[in-house]
Amino acid sequence: MLNLLFPKICNGCQSTLDDGNKTLCLRCRHALPLASYHLNGNDRMKNIFYGRVPLKNATALFEFQKKGITQHIMHNLKYRDQEEISYFFGRWLGAELKELPAYSDVDLVIPVPLHKQKLKKRGYNQVTGFATEIAAALNVPYRDNILLKVSKTNSQVFKKRLMRIQEDEVFSITHSEAIENKHILLVDDIVTTGATLENCANKLLQKSNVTLSFATMAIA
Repeated sequence: MLNLLFPKICNGCQSTLDDGNKTLCLRCRHALPLASYHLNGNDRMKNIFYGRVPLKNATALFEFQKKGITQHIMHNLKYRDQEEISYFFGRWLGAELKELPAYSDVDLVIPVPLHKQKLKKRGYNQVTGFATEIAAALNVPYRDNILLKVSKTNSQVFKKRLMRIQEDEVFSITHSEAIENKHILLVDDIVTTGATLENCANKLLQKSNVTLSFATMAIA
């Protein structure tokens, strides 16, 4: 009865979902331009950070395309309270990563944090579901109290990479003992220039013997 009154809508095409599908219909799921670097051996993600961050692994689930299904889905996630999208993609990627030896030694999963003011305004971190589902699939802890965003910045969309890299005091580390000698999977929603992930990585790598991998929902 509830589904009749408030039917579940696909976040890609806005069609009504049947009982067997959640978040995206099968047509939209198959329409996603998959990146899946963890499956095909493509080093594009790692190459973005070559000479910037030493990485063990780096992957993205799909390619971000403007004015297409991916932009619509990500907009729903970040600005239209469709938090379940984050969990959906986390379950998808987590199920694939848990089968791969390259990710078998991950010790914990950490999300890129939001500043507390933005978190309060939005009501959720759009990366939380993605990170928690991956952590659950890998059977490792999810920790969102280690990497903190301590100063608010304006939108990153129109900033050049070098300008953004200079903001090296945006993030801070607490509970540093929890990451020493650990392989950390740092996750975010989308990578464009890579500056946000790089800033986070620089903080994490200040601690002793940290190994880093990256995973994102999308890559632009």
